[in-house]
Amino acid sequence: MIASISGTVKRIGLSDVVIDVAGIGYLVSLTTKTALELKLGQAITLHTAHIIREDSQSLFGFDSEEELMAFNLLCSVSGVGPKSALSVIGTIGVEGLSRAVATADDGLFKTVSGIGPKTAKLIVLSLTGKLVTGAYSAASSTSQVANVTSALVGLGYQDKVVRKTVEDAAKALPDSTDQELLRFALSQLSNAKKIGKDD
Repeated sequence: MIASISGTVKRIGLSDVVIDVAGIGYLVSLTTKTALELKLGQAITLHTAHIIREDSQSLFGFDSEEELMAFNLLCSVSGVGPKSALSVIGTIGVEGLSRAVATADDGLFKTVSGIGPKTAKLIVLSLTGKLVTGAYSAASSTSQVANVTSALVGLGYQDKVVRKTVEDAAKALPDSTDQELLRFALSQLSNAKKIGKDD
């Protein structure tokens, strides 16, 4: 499997590029955005997905590992092929995909060519809990902080104090559930009270 490719840009298309590696030209499919940023003769390194079929082999290139990861996850969804997955990345980006999954908003896929309403819903359902990009983590964390803060305020804690405690707890436990974050925040608030009494 070809996981990455480094070489010189030999030819640029609207959605692909030929990269010269030691005299061999590799055709790599790209998002139009990435293709437009390239220049002939430019040295380039791309993270790649090597798709092997019975009658063909294809390379799909990405600027970041985050894009590659999102592409691979999209390809794991039933009914989403490599070209459709590339279209999603090129149209709404990883951030848009992350937001769509985090907020269960399949309407964000309306602008993506080749992705209908049913497929959009399937993408959101299939990738919930799997997409762990920075953008998704941020969106998820924001929602989680709000939920836990609300719960603690309901228990009688002051909003301002609670919010900072929960935000710090979310940074310390980035992959925690709401319940784990709540328990951790409660222990921090309890410790802070004890220290205050001791002082």
